[in-house]
Amino acid sequence: MHQSPHDWAKGSTTHTANTDDVVMEKLLALGEYSGEIGSDGFYDARAIVRLTQCLVCSLPLQHPRTLPCGNSICLRCLPQFYPRQNISYPGLPSRQDGFQCPFPECQKEHSVADCTLDVTLSKVMEIFERELGSCQSEEMPVEVKEILDPELSDFESDGGECGERKWTVDGGRLVAIYTLIKRGELYYDTDVTCVSLASDHRDSAVLDREVLQTLKAKITSEVECQVCYGLFLDPITTYCGHTFCRKCLERVLDHSRDCPACRRRLHLPNVLPAQSSNKRLTELLVSLCSEALAHRATVVAIEEMAGSDDDDLTTPLFVCTASYPGMPTPLHIFEPRYRLMIRRVCENGTRRFGMLLPNRSGQLQGELGAAPFMQYGTMLQIEGANMYPDGRSDIWTVGVSRFRVKRWGIRDDYIVSDIERVEDIPILEEEALEALETSLRIQMSSQDLLPPWTRLSTQSLLQIGHNFVDQMQAISAPWLHENNILAFGQRPDDPAMFPYWLASVLPVAENEKYRLLVCTSVRERLKMVVGWIKKIESHRWFCSATCAIV
Repeated sequence: MHQSPHDWAKGSTTHTANTDDVVMEKLLALGEYSGEIGSDGFYDARAIVRLTQCLVCSLPLQHPRTLPCGNSICLRCLPQFYPRQNISYPGLPSRQDGFQCPFPECQKEHSVADCTLDVTLSKVMEIFERELGSCQSEEMPVEVKEILDPELSDFESDGGECGERKWTVDGGRLVAIYTLIKRGELYYDTDVTCVSLASDHRDSAVLDREVLQTLKAKITSEVECQVCYGLFLDPITTYCGHTFCRKCLERVLDHSRDCPACRRRLHLPNVLPAQSSNKRLTELLVSLCSEALAHRATVVAIEEMAGSDDDDLTTPLFVCTASYPGMPTPLHIFEPRYRLMIRRVCENGTRRFGMLLPNRSGQLQGELGAAPFMQYGTMLQIEGANMYPDGRSDIWTVGVSRFRVKRWGIRDDYIVSDIERVEDIPILEEEALEALETSLRIQMSSQDLLPPWTRLSTQSLLQIGHNFVDQMQAISAPWLHENNILAFGQRPDDPAMFPYWLASVLPVAENEKYRLLVCTSVRERLKMVVGWIKKIESHRWFCSATCAIV
């Protein structure tokens, strides 16, 4: 009647339901820790050792993989892989296989590529093994007795097979319980009572607390962020297996797509907003490093409060034209207000400012009302500048990221703002969208409602765009002049970048350019540009090539 490892997926999640969501979200955000959250090696031995157990096999985590949902699992416990269907973007070979998450609170499909070795958790498990797996003391025997489920009492009284189990193991409570889980004797949800058989009960408690102190000291050095060098605060594990504070990783991805630890290119930058915190590392931090974590959380909370002044509008805005991430935007700066703005961003070292389209029609822009600019824009990075003696300048910029304006004001005649970054939907949602829209069921149910090309694969939509550019080049369309190609580069093969490139070279109406900035799906942006192409083709504008989408 005891729960087997294979029964776990259908059973209890008692010990994992609330740790990450409640403790970390509320306490870390507010910096309101108390030392009481920490664990005691003697009284909390079972809870501490449970931190090392795989929730599927109940053995100590071996070669741990942390899934996109934040749960961790042994490599050997990953479910069987299967080919993923109807997914062409991003089209990486490593993303073609997937599996269904075995954790009851998730049960979503994960890509095999998203589940590499969790480097930090692996090192922490090695520390537990060194300190608890080979640290037995014959002078400190402990009787470990299983706490039975009350529902089993009737069965036991009738002579059932689930009688009380107990073991005598040397080494104190921590070592004894760890030894039992290594032997496969204690399932994840099994609770126990421990009684010291040593002549001096006090010495047994001292041993467990000393062992825990050693564990804490060695683990603390492994749970430090390689960006800020502090303890992990809301730890996020990348798909290459390295862990950082969420905010630290956000700052890194503002200017680089490389992992700060291994320098591997993070090809999927839009996973971070929806990425779950590493639940197992969160539990370890709260249980074993509570005091240090309390101090760090408090310091961060104070820093954030100090930087949250309502009058602190730090991002300057240039209201002029449409720009896109990854695309160049050359500018001639001659207005005094923008000359001042550019000088300031160069002097303060950021060399960044926001570019927005003017709100020519006076449309309401969300909570901004009838602002003089459109609410969504692109952050530009100044790559080079040519300054003239009279104060004018030519600057060369490249789009970095999209943003949404939350608040704005005027400083020295130019606009300053408080913004938030706009990311695409997570890649898993992107893949699910393509799989849904290209499935036979959807095609049959919507065949008279949507244009047929909206049901094509993402890569097929990209190919339509490439074929269109080939046709336009064959007739020497003016917007594909050599100067344009030199400025914006050759057409990209990346489905995420092609719509931005096409909108940069094609004479497209401003309202259509703006739609690309607001859209947060690669597939939806491709469908937009294919819509432009179909409209151009239907009007037979090939020869004139003065294509304005209205």
